[in-house]
Amino acid sequence: MKVYMIAPARVEPLASRSKFSAAPPLGLAVLASHTPPEVEVSLTDENLAPIDYGRPVDLVAITAATQTSPRAYAIADAFRARGTKVVLGGMHPTALPEEAGRHADAVVVGEGEEVWPRLLADLEDGGLRPMYRAKRRPPLAGATAPRRDIFHSEGYIFPFTTYTTRGCPFGCTFCSVTSFFGGTYRSRPVEEVCREVDGLGANRPILFVDDNVAAQPARAKQLFRALAPYKVTWIGQASVTVARDEELLRLAAASGCLALFIGIESLSPDSLSSVGKRHNAVAEYEEAIRRIRSHDIAVFGAFIFGLDHDTEDVFEATVRFARRTKLEGAQFNLLTPYPGTPLGAAMDREGRILSRDWSEYRGDKVVFAPRLMSPRRLQEGHDWAWREFYSYGSIFERVGLSHPQALLIWALNLNYRRDAVSRLLVDKLVPLGARRLTNGHK
Repeated sequence: MKVYMIAPARVEPLASRSKFSAAPPLGLAVLASHTPPEVEVSLTDENLAPIDYGRPVDLVAITAATQTSPRAYAIADAFRARGTKVVLGGMHPTALPEEAGRHADAVVVGEGEEVWPRLLADLEDGGLRPMYRAKRRPPLAGATAPRRDIFHSEGYIFPFTTYTTRGCPFGCTFCSVTSFFGGTYRSRPVEEVCREVDGLGANRPILFVDDNVAAQPARAKQLFRALAPYKVTWIGQASVTVARDEELLRLAAASGCLALFIGIESLSPDSLSSVGKRHNAVAEYEEAIRRIRSHDIAVFGAFIFGLDHDTEDVFEATVRFARRTKLEGAQFNLLTPYPGTPLGAAMDREGRILSRDWSEYRGDKVVFAPRLMSPRRLQEGHDWAWREFYSYGSIFERVGLSHPQALLIWALNLNYRRDAVSRLLVDKLVPLGARRLTNGHK
């Protein structure tokens, strides 16, 4: 049996496929590790290489986030038209399995390790079921290492990725993570993480793809102590609460932490409360950034525009804060009512969703009606924030040349700048209708 795994790209008209991508599709590599040895597995990351529609295979397995789901459906339809069986999985098919089922012979709902071998056995017997849903969350102890041999050999900014936890203990209403993992937060045994890290032989920073690597401080300290002897460097995500524990920061730095992506989200306590992010304390932000950076850990802040208490002043105030605190990087995302989230359900009930073109659900397009400004003003303010923060003057002011990680931070800033400029140019040149047509989803 031959299985062809595909990570679809987000299609953008007039923008040629880049020759690199942020990180390899680790979820597909995890599934590959649960594939019987007699099954031949291959993978195409469409961000790096074209899909081979003529490849003779028995099954095509496609992972889909909401923003890539239109492309995933188009790929699935093309293979099914050729008579090839297709299975869809990932966060979007989990949220909308009936929709995904219209484009696939089978849909995997939730984490797939437990059901994947059963699905392959059913395929061998000629009887795929329409839906596969695990009866339990897969245990992380004793998990097999991802099959990294199926990845493209080059083209990734962070070629070395792994995970130490799954899920997040917080319940932010806009986040798909809580919905996908059922509100759970589970950890891999520290010794197993270290064994995998040692096997990577990483000569570049490892990206921990955990949604919150330090959500349980005691466990995180254990992990960081164990990682220190391996002399690796790494980047991860954490909540701003990480700064409340000086020992935790010290151990993170000693274990090789170069940078943390921090969900700051908003400078408004009312806005934070409205989306369930009450663990963030706005009054602590500047001191928290100072504490993290005092350990030579760079801070990348994530912000959200369009929260219900946001007025038109939010854009300038947020960029001014990000520049004043000299954040090494920032993401300015638009509030997005992803399917399957409490926010998405609430906006649907209120009739505030303006678009269900999933290709626009990528954090940089307004797809809902904001409360205190027009959709057009929200879009313009978002676009201005990206241009302003990633101007050459802003990058030099924040990073300079003497930063401990100057080369890495400059590279990431220039990549953000390139992506932002390219995205905004495409959106100006291509009419909305043409964009929808090209993405294959109405």
